[in-house]
Amino acid sequence: MSNAHISARRMASTSDSGDFDTSHSTAVRKHLRTYGLTPPVVDTYKTQALRCLKQLESKTTPIEKYLYLSNLRNSNVHLFYRLAVDHMKQMTPLIYTPTVGEACLKWSHIYQQPEGMYISYSDKGHIASVLQNWPERNVEITVVTDGSRILGLGDLGINGMGIPVGKLALYSACGGIRPEATLPLTLDLGTSNKAFREDPLYMGSRRDKVTAEEEREFLDELMEALVETFPGIVIQYEDFKNPFPSLERYRDTYTMFNDDIQGTGAVILAGIINAVKRTGVAVKDQRAVLMGAGSAAVGVAKQIVEFFMNEGLTEDEARECFYLIDTKGLVTNDRGDDLAEHKKYFSRTDNKGKQFKNLPQAVDYIKPTILLGLSTIGGVFDQNILTKMGEWNHYPIIFPLSNPLTKSECTYDEAMKYTGGRAIFASGSPFPSIQHDGKLMTPGQGNNMYVFPGIGLGSILSKATTITQSMIYASATSLSTSLNEDEIAQGWLYPDIARVREASVVVAMGVMRAAEEAGVAREPRVQMMDDDQLEQFVRAHMYDPHLETQKIENHMRGEIEQVLKEMDGDASQLWTDKPQAVAEKAHLWMKGQL
Repeated sequence: MSNAHISARRMASTSDSGDFDTSHSTAVRKHLRTYGLTPPVVDTYKTQALRCLKQLESKTTPIEKYLYLSNLRNSNVHLFYRLAVDHMKQMTPLIYTPTVGEACLKWSHIYQQPEGMYISYSDKGHIASVLQNWPERNVEITVVTDGSRILGLGDLGINGMGIPVGKLALYSACGGIRPEATLPLTLDLGTSNKAFREDPLYMGSRRDKVTAEEEREFLDELMEALVETFPGIVIQYEDFKNPFPSLERYRDTYTMFNDDIQGTGAVILAGIINAVKRTGVAVKDQRAVLMGAGSAAVGVAKQIVEFFMNEGLTEDEARECFYLIDTKGLVTNDRGDDLAEHKKYFSRTDNKGKQFKNLPQAVDYIKPTILLGLSTIGGVFDQNILTKMGEWNHYPIIFPLSNPLTKSECTYDEAMKYTGGRAIFASGSPFPSIQHDGKLMTPGQGNNMYVFPGIGLGSILSKATTITQSMIYASATSLSTSLNEDEIAQGWLYPDIARVREASVVVAMGVMRAAEEAGVAREPRVQMMDDDQLEQFVRAHMYDPHLETQKIENHMRGEIEQVLKEMDGDASQLWTDKPQAVAEKAHLWMKGQL
């Protein structure tokens, strides 16, 4: 079998990329017809992991490690996920943020193999036929981007494919959704990035971005084609420059959500719920400043408004706790500019004609209890601002949420240093633990990976017709309850990242209960389960890469025993005594040579 033939076989199905797993027994290799195509020793997982980690360690830069892991995922999918699950803290920054940002910037230069679907504007009118080319028919979830606002890096066009690829890898690693049931999808709708359009290696259309009207018509066709091709599919939108129109247009018709708005809002809300409890300050006395007034900031603020309302405030009272800061300063009704529609909900009317043109001025005026950063302006929470937060609050809540690390509004070390070690902190990207006053302190990370895998899994298992706001809110409240006793005792806001699969179970259960209460769950079994039964149901349906080798063994054994029963009667003892002989005999029988 030629290398080309092996590659063709591997691309025929995502699941086939596990066929060459060196942990397969000789009998399985013969059954799969891969015997002789891998070295003869049957590896233990311990040996496989040692080999992979040594190879990973030999790579000197994050992008080299990213490429190594991408190749591993495409050549031995279950081994990749075994490593990811067992080494979550080490792997997730390489699989997704912050490394995926560099991968996206260089995507057309480092491209090596197909990893998802690209649908271009020129495919308008026959998108469904393009989707038919995807080799898997049982797709349960897709992540869709047009690349127009990747992380804090701007319009990257089709180079944004790293986002759906990485995001769906986390759906599988953290949420237990089978890899072959995922579809990374990038829309080639042009790019406003002139440098990319003129780059000879850029692999997307060399045209400017389509108009909003053209994109709307394209997305209408895409959504219809997705549910027609993959009935029941969960559709997650990601990194669109203006995510609000599509969310408002499709949320009540399709099983879809936008992680930038809803996922970010939910994970930060979970942290805020726990942080507010720690401060001892009533929600009515909280004053939250959001540096950044884009879609993510507004999504976060609206989620927290709902929490404040559930704590007893009216909607107006809850909304008045929030202050948005954009590039022109505090967002007010009388500032004199034409406010974007999404900013109007939080625009202030109580500024008495005064305008605060930057963050320092606004902070001095507001004296916030909560400081949230979604601006992608690195270092904007400077020493002066952090020191004042420590002076005004015994436990200041400081969440610099921008990615990647270079765009974080402050570091963990800075937040603790300038607040006397009292800051309640969570960031968007991971910061290392620090020593402060002789004590090891670990920062929280408000990473969306705590919620979106559970939202996706819960929506799939409940067979939800739509993803309601109550389901998103339930993901946040469920996450806030998922910490164990040790994590609570240490003052953490989120579970240990190594326990993210456990958190995903809790989140999925909350989402499923909310779907049931909202009347959008089509899975009748969910309604009849108590919490213990529901937990068992969720766990039983989660992909576990550690079980895949045994599953193949069991499946092969069943097939072979059925064949041999037709030949010789009961073959169970023969299998026990001579499994290789059974496999060879059955293989010849199935080929018609016996």
